[in-house]
Amino acid sequence: MEFRISSNRYELIFSPTRVGAMALRYFYLLRGSWPRYLELAYWPTVQMILWGFITEFLATNSSYVGQAFGVLLSAVLLWDVMFRGQLGVSISFFEEMWSRNLGHLFVSPLRPYEMILALTAMSLVRTIIGIVPASILAIVFFDYSVYGLGISLVAFFVNLLVMGWAVGLIVAGMVLRFGLGAESLAWVAIFALAPISGIYYPISVLPSWLQVVAQALPSSYVFEGMRSIIRDGVVLTEHMVIAGMLNVIYLLIGAIIFLAFFRSARIKGLLLGVGE
Repeated sequence: MEFRISSNRYELIFSPTRVGAMALRYFYLLRGSWPRYLELAYWPTVQMILWGFITEFLATNSSYVGQAFGVLLSAVLLWDVMFRGQLGVSISFFEEMWSRNLGHLFVSPLRPYEMILALTAMSLVRTIIGIVPASILAIVFFDYSVYGLGISLVAFFVNLLVMGWAVGLIVAGMVLRFGLGAESLAWVAIFALAPISGIYYPISVLPSWLQVVAQALPSSYVFEGMRSIIRDGVVLTEHMVIAGMLNVIYLLIGAIIFLAFFRSARIKGLLLGVGE
């Protein structure tokens, strides 16, 4: 652990205790509100059931489309990992703004990058709470298990979750800088990436210029890898490596943007009036 001298006393540069305390705070907020639990599990479950019945209907009417049954259900569940990962960061941060608590937090020794770690930790918890029930109900209703993807599912989950974190940090930073009027970006930003992520179709169907954009997104490699396993039984390891490398870059960019906007908000005195 590193220390530095400040005002004739030793001060921790990084404190795991503060990170844990912030994560515990967000957990208590979640634990004390049953509507939050319901909201976390509601949308993944609704999407899983809706798309499950749609694909089941198509499977009984077309042998060609029937091959897409597992692809579509897996795509829905994996897409929700990225969506929930992003919302987990954004919503946890927004709750501090809605309660006008940012000013109180940052008169404490809490550091911005410690808050980032706490937000991402809570995002992981919220994502698991949302996705696991839906994946279990997919087995019950449609006799399909996304866990059949094997160890590759872990790589898919991590890559999509980290990409969601990157987007969430950028959104949180922008709302911190521009106020709650920009909070709709939490829903707009992630869905803007959906058409070029190749969730339900290969990116080869996109126009050539848009394929270039898609190839810069970790999510496109994840969904291509998913389809390769389901249709051909082939694990595209290189796709996961590329997605991981891109995610490192995007997560760094997201953290830098958040920290830069935080610094700007602190200098301009926006932390106390950011909810207005």
